Formats: sequence, C-alpha cells, structure tokens
Amino acid sequence: MNYYLGVDAGGSKTHCLLVNEMGETLGRGASGNGNHQTNPRHAGHNIASACNQALREAGLSVHDITHAYFGLAGADREADYRILRPMIAELNYPNYSIACDTMIAMRAGTDRPYGAVIISGTGFNAAARNRAGEELQYGGFGFLFGDGQGSGRDLANFAFRSAVRAWDRRGKPTLLTNLVLKETGFVSVPQMLDAVLDEGYTPPLELARLMFEAAEQGDEVATSILVEQGVELGNAAAALIIRLGMEQEEFNVVLGGSILSKVRTDVMRDAIKRRLRLTAPKATITRITMDPVAGAVLSAMDQVGQEISPQVMQNLSHVYFSDLKGEVQ
Repeated sequence: MNYYLGVDAGGSKTHCLLVNEMGETLGRGASGNGNHQTNPRHAGHNIASACNQALREAGLSVHDITHAYFGLAGADREADYRILRPMIAELNYPNYSIACDTMIAMRAGTDRPYGAVIISGTGFNAAARNRAGEELQYGGFGFLFGDGQGSGRDLANFAFRSAVRAWDRRGKPTLLTNLVLKETGFVSVPQMLDAVLDEGYTPPLELARLMFEAAEQGDEVATSILVEQGVELGNAAAALIIRLGMEQEEFNVVLGGSILSKVRTDVMRDAIKRRLRLTAPKATITRITMDPVAGAVLSAMDQVGQEISPQVMQNLSHVYFSDLKGEVQ
C-alpha cells in the first residue's frame, strides 16, 4: 500500500493530510503559522507538529510515506528555498517535494497535474505548470514589482479612493461614497480624510466587498474597476501561459481566494475569462473544489505517477479541517 502526505502551510495555519492510494484519510494534523518569512523557527516547528499529528493518527512513520508534498506560503524565490530545503529535510521523509502553496491550490481545482491558477484574497498570486512539469509563478511582491492589482487590498483602496474622487468631483458619482461611509462609520468624506491624514487611519479590507455590492446594483464606477482588475488578473495568468508554451493546450485555469471564490457577481470573473480566451482559447475556467491540502496530496501522487481515479478525487473532496484545532505559534 502506498501512503501520501500533503501539507498546506500558510501565514495563519498549517494543515497536514495523510491518505492511502485510494485517497482515504488516515491522519490529519493542524498547527499555526507555517510561513518561514514570518518566523522560520516557528514555521518549522508548526509544520513538524502538523505532520507528526497526522502520522500518529495514522499509526505510521515518516519511512512509510511514499511521497510527501509541502505547499508552503513564501516559497517564492531561491533565497526562500535556501531556508526551506534544510527545514523540510530535518523532517526525514525519504521522498518529498517543496512548492509554493499557490501550486497546491491549482491542483485542488483540476483533475490534471498541470494548468494555471489565479489567487485573489488579501493579496494576489498567479502560477502555472505545463505538461512537462515546468512551473512559473507571478505576484505577491506588490505594486512596485508590477503586481497587486485585483487583490482584496487593492479593491479596498479603490473603493476608498472612488468615494473620495466622487466627493471632490474628480470622479463620477458612485454608490461607493455612501457604502464606504456606512462601512467605516464616518459621517462625511472630510471626516474620513482627516482620520487618514491626522490619525494614520487605513481603509479596512472589508471595503473590497463593497465593490461587488455596488456593481450588483449597476454602479458604473465599481463595475469598470472590477472589469479593469479582472483583465489584469487574466493578463498575469496569460503571461505565464505564454512563457510555458501552453497557448494551444487544453487545461483548467483555477480561480481561488476570497475575492474570486466567494463573491456573488461575475463581473471580475467574466473579465478574466475574456482576457484568457485571447491567449488560451482551449482553457476552461474552474474554481477550487476541495481543500488546498488535498491538492498537496494529489501533487504527491503526481510525483510518483500514481493514477488519480474518480474515486480518489471523490474521497479527497470530502476533506475538511474546520473541526480540527491545532497549536498556534
């Protein structure tokens, strides 16, 4: 029997899933922050803790694991891997792989080992893998490096500035003015501006949601911004697709993160689809359909050529971690 272990380590939590070759859960583990960029020592401790919990529950040791796959937040550059390689090597898994957590999110939304992914939550990332296993990722570094558009932080800022521009007549009237004031609790735009200028007030991330509320009500300003940001997100994935020579391939482009997976209006998603259709007409837009840690397990199976049957996908689709509380560091 083959056994596979997958890890999804992010800035707020670390999840570990251990399954057999049928994708049946044998062990789970949960812990705190697994991002080495925040604190390498705590990240290493939390990753090890989550893995050990899963191993104990399954009654297995590291030497029983056919392959372990670690999807790690912050695994962006060679400088990161110089920290992560020895950290993961200390866990003593005979066979393992390390990748950015964006890649396991992609695998959690497709039945293929290749494709593309766009993640828009608080921040933004895009990544792609071609049939040959070559990978590229883009984003997460901020405005100065050419990205950041389409993220929750960016949309919150757009909602705020649109309210200000409408008030001082530099921009068109918009429902965002009243929506932003109601959400922030200010009685007027001048009071809101004073709080920013005099007290260091920062527009809250919750303002991103208002962009979609306004667009649903037909607001021209909100709709145009969402379209523009959707095109930029699609452009990021398209750039990776071109660099990997995937333009004529059939594959899934997986959408994930709170901005793309939870909003009700399709304005931004439709803009992404239109942009991608220009570059990869055979690509299909999908959403993440299972827990990202299941994507790590599927990636572990891919590494050894394990066949991914419909039954495996069905079993992994039922993985949940909401009931499992782990140590937080």
